Amino acid sequence: MAGQMREYRSKIKSTKSMQKIFNAMELIATSRIARARAAVAASTPYSRALTRAVSAVATFTDAEHPLLTERPRSRRAAVLVVTSDRGMAGAYSASAIKEAERLIARLQQDGTEPLLFVAGRKGEAYYRFRGREMQDTWTGGSESPDFETADDIGLTLVDAFLDGADGGEGRGQRAGDGDRLSDYVGPSVDEIHVVYTRFVSMITQDPTVLRLLPLEVVEGVEPPSGEELLPLYDFEPDVETVLDELLPSYISARIFNALLQSAASEHAARQRAMKSAGDNADDLIREYTRLSNQARQAEITQEISEIVSGADSLAG
Repeated sequence: MAGQMREYRSKIKSTKSMQKIFNAMELIATSRIARARAAVAASTPYSRALTRAVSAVATFTDAEHPLLTERPRSRRAAVLVVTSDRGMAGAYSASAIKEAERLIARLQQDGTEPLLFVAGRKGEAYYRFRGREMQDTWTGGSESPDFETADDIGLTLVDAFLDGADGGEGRGQRAGDGDRLSDYVGPSVDEIHVVYTRFVSMITQDPTVLRLLPLEVVEGVEPPSGEELLPLYDFEPDVETVLDELLPSYISARIFNALLQSAASEHAARQRAMKSAGDNADDLIREYTRLSNQARQAEITQEISEIVSGADSLAG
């Protein structure tokens, strides 16, 4: 009985220590959610303005551009999977990876070879453990993304896509930005997909697939109604130069927004997971306390029985 009591007390002590860690991580995640949501809200107007600018250029010009032209045959597709760098966030990373696996299966059914690009240590560890080849990885900033990382990701993906238009194998330089070089020297791609977790609310975070390239403009200009006249646009110096400068920035902005959405989703998932873990720790502590009290009561009862038996023997 004494051994059982010591075991239960040890479990209670260790569970309380873990509960303190859970509570601390819950408080940290709660404090960071507000900043993450503010960052998402701050980046959205810029991304929306770029989308409208691209929509205007794409709507009022017939010029062909590699980022706007659908390839006749899609040989390879880049799949960027956004996960977390740390664990203890529930099914956050697992849900994004599962959505990416579904996308990869669809691409393979269509005869397209998927090429993996991974952001976050969890995704990197998942694919490395399974022996899956990754073209490039980015780690260390899942909780607080910066635009430099998003721009580097966009530079790499756009470089691979533009190289596919020429049939090459990695030019290492983005069109319209000659002083910025990319380290990517892998195979070219004909499509670019991003798998990230869209922040809806503190309760809901949806794994989402976004096809970045070839560009699908989702905010086109509405057709005129009645006597409304179409606006006239002039592009200086020319449409091709405007697209060369505008579209890569648009891709980087969309990727940055996806990283910010994923960061907010990660904090929300971690806060919810740590709260659940803390509640489970409370249940365990109560259960171990009840078992410890039962063991202590059984030990006291046994001692009383032994004393009564001994007293009866002496009296006899």
